[in-house]
Amino acid sequence: METIPYDKRSGKIWFNGNLVDWQETKVHVLNHGLHYASCVFEGERVYDGEIFKLEEHTSRLFHSAKRMGMLMPYSEKEINKACKEIVGAQKIKNGYVRPIVWRGSEMMAISAQKNKVHVAIASWEWGSYFDPKLKLKGIKLNISSWRRPSPNSVPWDTKASGLYMICTLSKHEAESKGFTDSLMLDHEGNIAEATGANIFFKDKKGALVTPIPDSFLDGITRRCVIQLAKSKGIKIVERKIKPDEMGNFVGCFLTGTAAEITPVSQIDKFNFIVCDVIKSLSENYQNLVRKKVAA
Repeated sequence: METIPYDKRSGKIWFNGNLVDWQETKVHVLNHGLHYASCVFEGERVYDGEIFKLEEHTSRLFHSAKRMGMLMPYSEKEINKACKEIVGAQKIKNGYVRPIVWRGSEMMAISAQKNKVHVAIASWEWGSYFDPKLKLKGIKLNISSWRRPSPNSVPWDTKASGLYMICTLSKHEAESKGFTDSLMLDHEGNIAEATGANIFFKDKKGALVTPIPDSFLDGITRRCVIQLAKSKGIKIVERKIKPDEMGNFVGCFLTGTAAEITPVSQIDKFNFIVCDVIKSLSENYQNLVRKKVAA
């Protein structure tokens, strides 16, 4: 299905404190965020008109900005209010919110001490990240040739734009080979995550096994799913996982704001079933985000 390019859409974007016409929200080509990846962002879901886990996302945005040395020109309270404002202005029922923070154009070199920090928030109607039909039977992943960097080489615990370039490369590589997404290993060769989502495996004893997030983002949805699983009496094991261990697991799924809970049927040569535990967790998660059960 053809979609409208994001620079051609209509409505408003919250831009440095004001609601600006969508197509008039522009930045100069010589901005530090574009050239040197001085940019952090968040991705938030709107369910039935309300943003899920808004405060947690905003807190992480501020953490990311601080780690990147960017002083936020607004408070967390102001950003929370702005996110709600743009969702209301756009009349979003079920969609997405993208807050983004970047350094401007005052300096164009590695140093950016005098650059203004800009903030924008956009929101739009948005459905499933993966094809709903694929989600029912499980998506297929290859194993990326790119790896998550060593944690002492990048600000790995942030949603910084520069960290996602290898994700784009990995996903493009996967799609060119007929896969939906790609599994990324960490710098030591352990299983890390998919290109934009955390990963869980179900072992033969019924426990959920997931990598320790020590070189990649500990997702808000990941933490939410762990709480859900524990409330159902499911054992959670967080540990290092080698790729060849995948043959010992019977189920697999991804978690993320965009991915929600997405079953996986294949990773490279390893196959998995979309078991009842995964289906149940997915249903529980949908009930939670739509406030059919208490958080």
